[in-house]
Amino acid sequence: MSAEIQTDQELQEENAWKDVLISEDNEALMLLINNVPPDGIANLINEMKEANLVGVFNHLEPDAQRLLFENLEYSHQWELVQRLPVEKTRGLLNNISPDDRTDFFEELPQEELSKWLGMLSLEERKIATSLLRYPEESIGRMMTPEFISIKSSWTIERALEHIRQNGHDSETLNVIYVVDPLGKLLDDLRIREILLSPLDRKISDIMDEHCVSLNAYDDQETAIKVFKDTDRFALPVTDYGGMLVGIVTTDDVLDVIEQEDTEDIQKFGGMESLDMPYVKTPIMSLVGKRAGWLTILFLGEMLTATAMGFFEREIAKAVVLALFIPLIISSGGNSGAQAATLIIRAMALKEVTLEEWWLVMRREIISGLALGVILGTIGFIRITVWQLFDWYNYGPHWVLIGITIFFTLVGIVMWGTLTGSMIPILLKKFKLDPATSSAPFVATLVDVTGLIIYFSIAATILSGTML
Repeated sequence: MSAEIQTDQELQEENAWKDVLISEDNEALMLLINNVPPDGIANLINEMKEANLVGVFNHLEPDAQRLLFENLEYSHQWELVQRLPVEKTRGLLNNISPDDRTDFFEELPQEELSKWLGMLSLEERKIATSLLRYPEESIGRMMTPEFISIKSSWTIERALEHIRQNGHDSETLNVIYVVDPLGKLLDDLRIREILLSPLDRKISDIMDEHCVSLNAYDDQETAIKVFKDTDRFALPVTDYGGMLVGIVTTDDVLDVIEQEDTEDIQKFGGMESLDMPYVKTPIMSLVGKRAGWLTILFLGEMLTATAMGFFEREIAKAVVLALFIPLIISSGGNSGAQAATLIIRAMALKEVTLEEWWLVMRREIISGLALGVILGTIGFIRITVWQLFDWYNYGPHWVLIGITIFFTLVGIVMWGTLTGSMIPILLKKFKLDPATSSAPFVATLVDVTGLIIYFSIAATILSGTML
């Protein structure tokens, strides 16, 4: 009960702060700033369509302004820089961390980019340009060049002095990176290893030369996998020559995971991924993102009518067969959607590779057979019960109808699981996103082919009796 009361209190407090964010009351804004950290204020704003962004921003200290901006969604970031005076915008863009600034620049229209790059100092512009040179969706786009590196020949004392002088610009001090005179990565050391070592000891004496690193040109999904495997807070990033060019931290990876999972879920639902949060996406854009796939699926479902027209004579002779069409096609579509979901997720987690397609096929054939037998048995029992209790009269050949439904369900469920599992692998083979093999797409495909399976089996079993 107390937990529920606490939750209600939190909701009331959150709504009260949102009212403050809309208002022009300076005293209320200062009260908000004194009680809620900048990232918390950003989270509140991200849940709102409108807020007094400039008013909140002007009441914050420069470091708090940076934190607020870095945690805002792009739409609010764009709104803020449009409303701020040029000098304040220039100061903000030069103050935020390079990786967050790259995220902002990535979203800008290409024709606008040079304008905003021109607001940066020569040094910051060089950093921003170097990060933007990396391919989109690469690790280089999410890294920051703000890190501390030391030489293996230094003593602990010299290394600590270097950290004290330069550490305020580093993204993190949890890990210190060891490089050779040319800047090539040699090792990474936890700060505690340096702090607990004698001052006259050399860095090379505490190195184990076992360092996990990322390549700046690799896909961001690679970073996600490596972070999961190594359980690190930060990882160094090198170029093809092994030169240390930046680091990636877990907060950057978590943002990518959220973004990619959202895109995959939206694509799997049978639509294009949204560029903005749902409530901030314009209606026409929302319609446009959904209309394309819906049209394709609708045209695909029209083939179902074509298939039924092809078997019009069989349906006319045995109208009872039409009763089971929804049952048949839904079972195939559901089994296909299940298989597609399992395989897409397994591929995302690297549990399944393209080379294991045969293993997947074999497992899904066996699974589909077992599932088909289960559903087919239930279907046969259903017809038997309805016939024996006189709830529906399927005619003198009801046993053959039950057998037809049994074998149809076995066949279509096997086909559905096989189709649903193989399409994502096939798309991956051709360098396409497996998530586009959405549940509606698989269901539509299985619907059409399922009717062919159904009436082909019916024509075989019922030939000479009803057909």
